[in-house]
Amino acid sequence: MLTTALHTLRTRWPALTGSFIALSLGVALLTVTGLALASSLDAPKRAPERFAAAPVVVRGQDTLRVQTPSGERTKELARPHPVPDALTARLRDLGPVVEDRSFQVRAHGDRGPGDLIGHPWSTAAFAPYRIDAGRAPRAADEVVVTGGWAAPGDRVRTDRGTLRVVGTVPRLGFEDAVFFTDARAARLSPVSVQLAVDAEVSAVREAVRDAVRDSVPGSAGVRVLAGDDRRYADADPDRDREALTALNALFGTAGGVSAFVSVFVVASTFAFAVAQRRREFGLLRTAGATPGQLRRMVLAEALAVGVLASATGCLLGSYAAPHLAAQVVEEGLAPAWFTIGEHTWPYHTAFWTGLAVALCGATAAAWRAGRTSPLEALREASADTGTMTRGRWVCGAGLLLTALVTLVVALAGDPGDLLHRKTYVSRPMLLIAAAALLAPVVVRPSARLLTWLPARLPGPTGLLARENTSAGVRRTAAVAAPVLVTVALAGSLLGAVATLDEAKAAEIRERTAAAFVVTAPSGTGFDAATVDRLRAVPGTEVSPTSSGAVYALEDGVALIRSDARAVAGPEALTATTRLPLAAGKVSDLDDRSIIVNEEWAEHTVGRSIRIWLGDGTRKTLRIAAVMHTGTGDNGVYVTAANAAGAPVDRVDVALADGADADAVAAGLRGAVTPVGGRVASGDEWAAAASPGARGTTRAGLFLVLGIALLYTGISVVNTMLTATSDRVRDLAVLRLTGATDRQVLRLLAAESLTVTAVGALLGLLVAGLNLAGMAAALHLLTAPVTPVVPWTAVTTTAVICAALTTAASLTSATLLLRRRTVARE
Repeated sequence: MLTTALHTLRTRWPALTGSFIALSLGVALLTVTGLALASSLDAPKRAPERFAAAPVVVRGQDTLRVQTPSGERTKELARPHPVPDALTARLRDLGPVVEDRSFQVRAHGDRGPGDLIGHPWSTAAFAPYRIDAGRAPRAADEVVVTGGWAAPGDRVRTDRGTLRVVGTVPRLGFEDAVFFTDARAARLSPVSVQLAVDAEVSAVREAVRDAVRDSVPGSAGVRVLAGDDRRYADADPDRDREALTALNALFGTAGGVSAFVSVFVVASTFAFAVAQRRREFGLLRTAGATPGQLRRMVLAEALAVGVLASATGCLLGSYAAPHLAAQVVEEGLAPAWFTIGEHTWPYHTAFWTGLAVALCGATAAAWRAGRTSPLEALREASADTGTMTRGRWVCGAGLLLTALVTLVVALAGDPGDLLHRKTYVSRPMLLIAAAALLAPVVVRPSARLLTWLPARLPGPTGLLARENTSAGVRRTAAVAAPVLVTVALAGSLLGAVATLDEAKAAEIRERTAAAFVVTAPSGTGFDAATVDRLRAVPGTEVSPTSSGAVYALEDGVALIRSDARAVAGPEALTATTRLPLAAGKVSDLDDRSIIVNEEWAEHTVGRSIRIWLGDGTRKTLRIAAVMHTGTGDNGVYVTAANAAGAPVDRVDVALADGADADAVAAGLRGAVTPVGGRVASGDEWAAAASPGARGTTRAGLFLVLGIALLYTGISVVNTMLTATSDRVRDLAVLRLTGATDRQVLRLLAAESLTVTAVGALLGLLVAGLNLAGMAAALHLLTAPVTPVVPWTAVTTTAVICAALTTAASLTSATLLLRRRTVARE
C-alpha cells in the first residue's frame, strides 16, 4: 500500500497542497518561536548606562526583606530610602560626592519626546555625556537636552516652566534627558536615593560597614554598587527581563495557536479528501484491500506530507527568525540587543511537532477510510450521510462539556481566573474545538435559516444554493470550520480585552465622585503650600491623596504588594470617592486601620493584620472596611500617617452647594499653575485614567489573529478548489438544463457566501459564549459590564473569508467552464 500511497500522493497533490502549506507555515512559526525562546534564555546582562563612568554608586535601602519559614522573600520598595546624611558625610571624607536626582518632564504640545527625564547636570559626566553644541546650564531656567529635538537658543514650554535650551549632548539610546542646574534639580526633586562617590570601592564599602556597626539610622539596607552592579542604579534595571517575558508570552501564544489551528486545517483537509474519495476507496475494497491497508495508505500520505512540510517549515523558520527579531526590536517589543542565536533544539521540536500534527490530523480521516465498504464504489448520490460518527460525537460533546464544566467551576471558585490573559486566550480553544467537531449537526439548519429569504426570491439561485449547501454537509462543514475558528478567535480575544477594559473604565467612572481632579506632574507631588492654596479656593471640599504601596505576607510564605492610596481623612474621601464596599464603613478609617479588598487572604472587618508600608516600615493595622474585588485594581486605602512620606500627587475636589464650577476651575488652575499641576473635570480624569490594551498585548493578539486568518485562507482556498473541481457532474447537469456560465458562477458565489455565513454565525456563537462567561465573572466580582463584541474586527474577518471562499470557488469553476469539461460529462 505504500506504493499505492505514493502514486495517490502524486495524483492527489492539489488536495494536499493546502495541508502542506499550512503545516509548513506552522512548523516555520514553531521554529521561529523556539529560536526566539532559546535566544532569550541566553540574554546578556545589561551593562551600566547612566553610571557607566562612575567609580562607585551608593544607593539607599530599596528592597523589603522578610524572613519566612520557606526562606527570605523580597520586594522592591515603593519608596526607597535616601542615603542617610550621616553616611553621606562620611563618604565626603573619601572623595567628591554627587547626589543623583531623576524626575519626569513633560513638554507641552508636540515638542520633544514624550518621556523626558530630568537630571542634575553634575551627573551627566557619569554616562558620560559630552557637550556637542552650546554650554552647560548656569541659571534656573537653563537646560541641556539630548538628541536633536531642540537646539541652543530654543525655548520649550514644559510642566516645569518655560525652559531655555543652552546646550545639547548626543543621545546615548537609553533615555531622553533634560539636564538642569544642580540647585534647580534639588528643588524639583528634593529626595535623593543614590549618589556617586569618586573613591576606592573598598573604602566606600568599609565606610558603609562602619555606619551599620555604629547603628547609623537608615544605613542597614544601603547598597554599594560597583562594576556591572552599577546597572541597578539605572531606571528600571529589570526592563529587559520584563520585555523578554512579554516576548516569550507573545511567541508562546502564537506558537500554541499555530499548532491548534494547523491541526484543524490538516484534519479538515484530510477528512474532506477522504469523503471525496469514497468511490475510490470502495473500488480498492472491491479489489481486495483490507480496512487496515486503507488506513495505512492515508497515514502514509500524511507521513509523506508531514516530512516534506516539516523540513520546509524548518528551513523557512531559519530564514524568517532573524527578520522577525529585527521587527520586534523595531516595534519596541524586545530590547535593542535581541538577536537570534545558534540553537538546534528548536528545529528538532518544530520538525517532530509538525510531523505529529500531520499524523494526528489524518488519524480520524484514516479511520473513516478504513470503514469504507465495497458498495461505496457504486454510490452516485451527492447528499452526505453519516457525517457525525460516534467518535466525533464523543469528542465534540466531551470538549463542550469540559468547557462548560471548567467555566462553571471557575465561576463558583475563582471568577478572577477568567480575567487573566492566559485564561482568556486558551479557554476559547475548547469551545472552538467542540464547535468544529459538532459543526455538521448545525450546518444544515443554519444554512436553511440563512437562505430562508433568498430561497423565496424569484429565480432558482437561492433555492439551489440552499439545497446544495444543505446536501453537501461535509463540504459545508469543511469550509465553515476554519471560518468558525477565525471569527471565534477574533471575537473572543479582542472582545475579552475590550470587555475587561470597559469594566475597568466603568469602575473608575463609578468611583469618581469629584467634580474636578488636580494631578501633579508625573513622578512628583504637591507641597504643603500648594495644597493650602487649593483648600483656599472658595466653594470646594478637597481630598488630597498620595500613591504608594503596602506589603502583606499571605499564608506565611508569599509576600504580596498592593497599590495603596493614602487619604487625608475619611470625610474628604467620602465626599469625592465612592468606594465599592462589601463590608464596614469608610468613616472607621483612621491612623490605626486600613481598607482592603476581598482579594486579601484576611478580609474580615475588625481583624488586625501585619503589613509593611511603602518604605518598609512594619505596622499592625485593623481592617476598617472591605471593598469588592472588582477587576483587581481596587487596591487598599490608608491614612496619610501610613503613607511613608509619599507626597500628595492627586487632589480630588468636590463642589459645595451653590458653587460655580467655572469659577472653581479657574481658582484651581491659578493655585497649581506655579508648580505645573493639571486640572481636569472628574469625567475627563476618569476617561484619561481608563486603561487600554498595551502595545505588547495588541501586537500579540493581532499576530495570533493574523496566523488564524492565514490558515483560514489556506484551508478555505484548498477546500473550495478541491470541492469545485469534484463537482464536474453537478455543473454538467446545470449546463444541460440550460443554465448559462454566468448563472452557474452566480450559484457558486451564493453557495460560497452561504457557507461563509454559516461559519461566521457559529464563530459568533462561540465568541458570545466566551464573552458571556467573562461577563458573568465580572458580575460575580461586582464589576458588571455588557460584553463588548468587536464588530469591526469580526466583520472584517468574515468579509475576508467570504472573499477568499468566493474567489477560490469561482476561479476553479471558471477554469472548468473554459475547458468545457462539464459539456463532456
